[in-house]
Amino acid sequence: MTSPPPSPSRTLEVDAASAGERVDRFVHARCPDLSRSRCAALVREGFVSVDGAAVKPATAVRAGQTVRVVVPPPVPLDLVAQEMPLSVVYEDGDILVVDKPAGLTVHPGPGHPDRTLVNALLALVPDLPGIGGAQRPGIVHRLDKDTSGLMVVAKTDRAHASLTRQLKERRVEKTYAALVEGVVQSDDGELDGPIARHPRNRKKMAVVVGGRESLTRYHVVRRYERFTLLEAYPHTGRTHQIRVHLAALGHPLVGDAVYGKRSPLIERHCLHAARLAFHMPSDERELRTFDAPLPEDIAGVLAVLAGE
Repeated sequence: MTSPPPSPSRTLEVDAASAGERVDRFVHARCPDLSRSRCAALVREGFVSVDGAAVKPATAVRAGQTVRVVVPPPVPLDLVAQEMPLSVVYEDGDILVVDKPAGLTVHPGPGHPDRTLVNALLALVPDLPGIGGAQRPGIVHRLDKDTSGLMVVAKTDRAHASLTRQLKERRVEKTYAALVEGVVQSDDGELDGPIARHPRNRKKMAVVVGGRESLTRYHVVRRYERFTLLEAYPHTGRTHQIRVHLAALGHPLVGDAVYGKRSPLIERHCLHAARLAFHMPSDERELRTFDAPLPEDIAGVLAVLAGE
């Protein structure tokens, strides 16, 4: 039995300009292919030393010190690669853009141990394990199980760090098609209620005083007799954000059994991630936009409403 190859290590010298920085931030600045959270985890797990001694993420470095970073091999996963139909919109050496179908959970969890998007991705990209964490390889953002549409997946640590940074800095532009109950009067609007766990139902989110800052803008695309088709633009990325904000507005998504009511028109909520724009990790000067057409179920509902 052969032993695994030694973990790659990096030796970094602290210059005067970096003196006083937290060690996790110093490592991230010198190793941009690693995300900030990955750098902090490496420090906590003892893979980063300063002058040969283990440190904590908040430890300040001093000029002249030597920081050694060991990047361990990916943690073996219990995840199984499972071939499933998956629409790939774009792929290069760094990223994969997919059009996730409704009904597909993004990653394993209680109640859905497999047959998730992650399992399908592992069948497409065998080298994906280790990117972004053991149970969510490559995942930088999520869609609810019953939300369809575009997701970008990182295939390398460099891409994961770039996309994570862009999301944190709110430079990733997302556009959703949303069919809601009732007739929305304003052509354009802004919803900025703070979001947190529902105080009485922990499975739900809600607009709560003291919750996390949340902002969603919307534009009316078309009004029907009892419904409205919107484009929704989430500026922040809170759990269930669009669903919670539209319900708080008094116009929940059609078919949203959690924040509104079930609908005879469709078996899931009418929300589709239709457009995604971000700077390419290989060259962040290049802004690319990707589009995904409405899936058959939502398109069918709109055809019925239009009388086609």
